[in-house]
Amino acid sequence: MPARLTRLVPRTTRARRRTVQAVMLGAVLALAPATWMQTASAGKLRTTADVPARDVAVVFGAGLWKGRPTPYLAHRLDTAAELYRTGKVRVLLVTGDNSRTSYDEPSAMRAYLTARGVPDNRIVSDYAGFDTWDSCVRARKVFGVDRAVLVTQDFHIKRAVALCDRAGVDAYGVGVPEPHDRTWYYGTTRELFAAGKAALDAGLRPDPHFLGPAEKGVAEALAAQPSASPGPARPAEGMAPRP
Repeated sequence: MPARLTRLVPRTTRARRRTVQAVMLGAVLALAPATWMQTASAGKLRTTADVPARDVAVVFGAGLWKGRPTPYLAHRLDTAAELYRTGKVRVLLVTGDNSRTSYDEPSAMRAYLTARGVPDNRIVSDYAGFDTWDSCVRARKVFGVDRAVLVTQDFHIKRAVALCDRAGVDAYGVGVPEPHDRTWYYGTTRELFAAGKAALDAGLRPDPHFLGPAEKGVAEALAAQPSASPGPARPAEGMAPRP
């Protein structure tokens, strides 16, 4: 063994034991956030067929490409539209990033949904859903949602359910399955790092980047009569149907 490495190896049994204990403690701490998310979401993950009915579905943003929903976001919206058509939910709260005028996730989400038959007055937009924690807190404190179905990809759904539960929203999650391609592996790997921030958010419960006053959008949408459907669902221009 090279001399440099030899100097790094503990020389006494006691020192080696402490090193092993430190490594084990580090492993436990690293896995703690994922364990918390697993526990918090246990029994709360369902499919579109067996999820309990709720008044509201919260649909999380997932990026735009040239002003249109990315394929992953489109799949979330397709799932939300199915929940509405089958009567599982009555209102869709679309939450995403509109931090600059040139980037407006909620409006793109609304346009996608109305093109697929969801009445416009059954859609409520949250323009300050900058991350999962912000979306959950704002759903509860700004829009008054205390029970909901959450819609996102399968690799993100546990974190969404755990954070919304901590924010005071009794939620079931519908995880949208995706092919295990490069994007899926990226998202799954990203969740390993996002779990740590999620645990901090759940513990510290910070205010979102922008809270603002309470809004009546969800209550008004629930009270409204559904507006006329714009027509049958069809893929948006430039976007292939989901396989």
